[in-house]
Amino acid sequence: MKFLFSSSVLFIAVFCVLWLSACRDVPEDTGTKPDKNTGFNNGSSQAPSQSNAEAEPDGKQPGEGGNSFDFENRRVLLNSGYYMPVTGLGTYALSHETCVNSVTALLDNGGRLIDTASVYGTEKAVGEAIRKSSVPREEIFVTTKLYPNQYADAKKAINDALNNLDIGYIDLVLLHHPGANDVEAYKELEQAVRDGKIRSIGLSNWYIEELKEFLPQITITPAVVQNEIHPYYQENDVIPYIQDLGIVVEGWFPFGGRGHTKELLGDEVISFIAKAHNVTSAQVILRWNLQKGVVVIPGSGNPEHIKENLDVFGFELNEKEMAQINGLNRDEKHEWY
Repeated sequence: MKFLFSSSVLFIAVFCVLWLSACRDVPEDTGTKPDKNTGFNNGSSQAPSQSNAEAEPDGKQPGEGGNSFDFENRRVLLNSGYYMPVTGLGTYALSHETCVNSVTALLDNGGRLIDTASVYGTEKAVGEAIRKSSVPREEIFVTTKLYPNQYADAKKAINDALNNLDIGYIDLVLLHHPGANDVEAYKELEQAVRDGKIRSIGLSNWYIEELKEFLPQITITPAVVQNEIHPYYQENDVIPYIQDLGIVVEGWFPFGGRGHTKELLGDEVISFIAKAHNVTSAQVILRWNLQKGVVVIPGSGNPEHIKENLDVFGFELNEKEMAQINGLNRDEKHEWY
């Protein structure tokens, strides 16, 4: 009887061990997961869904917060609590029809960041393209700017921008560059945030000295500072200064601007790196910016170029390549502001 009891206990113990072992060896969910570098689902050509809705109260998401770029979702969390895409489209010097077509091409290819300004004359075209699109408004991030000749009556300028765009709220409004009444104009932007007309506010063409003078006079810290940045004008002192303030840096003229694009895209160093990755020089420059923590808004009226400019998440520059491009700096500014 003792033997039978012992045998039964032994059988039950062995069965339990085998059962637990089997449970442990059941494979985890093998569903398709986002590729770490591209942000695409493996085997898929579709970009991840993007929303610029306000972040959770803790202000951070996995892999995000401060100035850290979330390459998987292609966005950055602003200090205002909203997400901003890290690649987009600039609309300077585009005609109405070309601008509508360019914004449409951006949205059709997964882009969600659009940059305009009152002085560009493209706000109405941007709004028209957005209203015609099937992309939900909350997935699109629109930036516009007030020009210095509007600072004296910034409240009217804000309402004009809202009317021109006609898309409800504006995601980000910047002061275009320093000028008379800029502090007063910025305070009107602050009020527009409180009124729910604007989600985030910031500055364009403000550098270290200007920021040191300006920031103590305002209440809401800029979410973004947008400056000229390209391999020949790298702002290697300005970028970390701004980022250390918890402000996201955005670069305009990533390809050097009018009269300089051909030279920059043909630079031997950049061309060599592009060939190594089987991409274009333009894509290398944009990727270099992103890896420095700089949001990019290349302007284009060419749908193929717009598509190409968004396709910068399938490769990564190594430290040597980043250093090679960093070595191209000439402190060569191509615009006066």
